[in-house]
Amino acid sequence: MSLRILIADDKPLVRTGLRMLLEQHQDWTICGEAGDGIEAVEQAVALEPDLILLDMSMPKLDGLTALPLIRERVPTAAVIVLTLYPSLDMARIAAQAGATAYITKSVLTNDLVPIIENLQAEKNSSC
Repeated sequence: MSLRILIADDKPLVRTGLRMLLEQHQDWTICGEAGDGIEAVEQAVALEPDLILLDMSMPKLDGLTALPLIRERVPTAAVIVLTLYPSLDMARIAAQAGATAYITKSVLTNDLVPIIENLQAEKNSSC
């Protein structure tokens, strides 16, 4: 089953790297990108992706503030919060705000694809 992904990160290099990593999976499509939190909310509403990769620290509207707005408007989308800083407290706050998962950017290349595969398997098994 295909998976439509929105990448929201203020760093173009990070967005490009994530795109390259995720597009290696034949069933996954990057349906959009956002460079700030406001754009992330707008793109999430317009595109209705299955999955949103949401950077915690972005200009105009940070990821934690954008997250509940996204969850309210696109409740079916899974949201993985990305951050540079590992923090159990921030992971709890992100979960309370509606994050499906929380991952530090230092482990993205090793852990992101398996996390997405697990989310996709859970979604497919619940259909």
